[in-house]
Amino acid sequence: MVFKEIIFLLCLGLTVLALCLFVNHFLPLLLNLDVLPRGSFGWPLVGETLRFLSPHASRTLGDFLEDHISKYGKVFKSHLFCSPTIVSCDLELNHFILQNEEKLFQCCYPKPIHGILGKSSMIVVVGETHRRLRNQALALANTTRSRTSYVTDIERIAIQVMDSWKNKERIIFCEEVRKFAFSVIVKQVLGLSMQEAESAKILDDFLTFMKGLISFPLYIPGTSYARAVQARARISLTVQVIIKERRKNGFDSNMIGDFLDVLLSTNNLSDEEKVSFVLDSLLGGYETTSLLIAMVVYFLGQCPPALNQVKLEHQDISANLQEAGQDMSLEEFKKMEFTQCVIHEALRCGNIVKFVHRKALSNVRFKEHFIPSGWQVLPIFSAVHLDSSFHADALKFNPWRWEGQTQIISKSFTPFGGGTRLCPGFELAKVEVAIFLHHFVLNYRWRPDGEDIPMAYPYVEFPRGMPILINPI
Repeated sequence: MVFKEIIFLLCLGLTVLALCLFVNHFLPLLLNLDVLPRGSFGWPLVGETLRFLSPHASRTLGDFLEDHISKYGKVFKSHLFCSPTIVSCDLELNHFILQNEEKLFQCCYPKPIHGILGKSSMIVVVGETHRRLRNQALALANTTRSRTSYVTDIERIAIQVMDSWKNKERIIFCEEVRKFAFSVIVKQVLGLSMQEAESAKILDDFLTFMKGLISFPLYIPGTSYARAVQARARISLTVQVIIKERRKNGFDSNMIGDFLDVLLSTNNLSDEEKVSFVLDSLLGGYETTSLLIAMVVYFLGQCPPALNQVKLEHQDISANLQEAGQDMSLEEFKKMEFTQCVIHEALRCGNIVKFVHRKALSNVRFKEHFIPSGWQVLPIFSAVHLDSSFHADALKFNPWRWEGQTQIISKSFTPFGGGTRLCPGFELAKVEVAIFLHHFVLNYRWRPDGEDIPMAYPYVEFPRGMPILINPI
């Protein structure tokens, strides 16, 4: 008799749970049935998230978006990341969302992202906190560009990385450019070289952190997510020690050097926010920049005419520097006009940032589209980048399309986001890529060692790390 009661209660509990999940999943849909865009909510709890996250080549939209756009149009409803969602593949609506940050929409990443990045991360904070942190990020960019050693440091690190290839015929390119990007950002932010113990310690923990950032968000000891949260805590402690040492050694607010000096000289950020900001800077300067370098080299390898034009441009710059007896500076970067076209086209085709997470702060109506208050909104940047209505022959890598264009960031090109969340370091990333490319194309020939293409998971990576065979020139 007791056994039957237990079975009955268990069945009743499961039935109630299933009913709650069903109601929670479909209630937002039923409350707004007559006004919502067309679309599908999928199954309770998971919705359509698994299909949305299905891996695909980053220079394509993937089956999910292509299927939904063909069925429902460029704006449709779905249920993603456990939330009712409006997905926008429409240029005008995407622009409207980005331009109304903190007015009609607000940044709203899934809770597990908060857990791994930290509550003070500039990526997840909103309102006044985000404004203060972004101002500091702009200060980083300005301070970094104004340093006389800025370009020299990047160039020196690029040469060091390439010198390590002298006795190699094959390299895993993504690993090499990650070493380069990490060395640059650690030098710029913390004033450390890769030979120092703190750098090695941070890099070791940072690699663990990156693996967890793209893992299933389950905090169980031993999982990638749990190890990443622990690695972030260790990086925070290391950065705190560096800050204490800098203060102990007599920091002078009138002598601003690296960005850590800028942080120490400001009084409008807490120590926790300063540490979190350092982590954000490392993340942005490491993963995004290294992936962009890999993208540029990947697409150049598939387009010999573009590679030849890049080589000629850099040969001219190198010859002029030698003739004048000068070192490279930001003035040379300004002369790398076709190189910058290549970078822009690699960003458009590669789609390093496919979409961002936003939430409607109130009921929003834009043209014929209605977005209920509290619903998640995903503006899909890649959908606009790969739309032939805005970029002729959009699936083709064609850097010449950018020649003569002065206004690069626009409604139809948002590789770094937009509005008040436009990446403050995007110009620094382009300089870093261009200087690395300068030395790479002048000193090495390369070809791919087997098939490897950038894949969106939706984060973008080369599954095999982009192995290439190299020959010094």
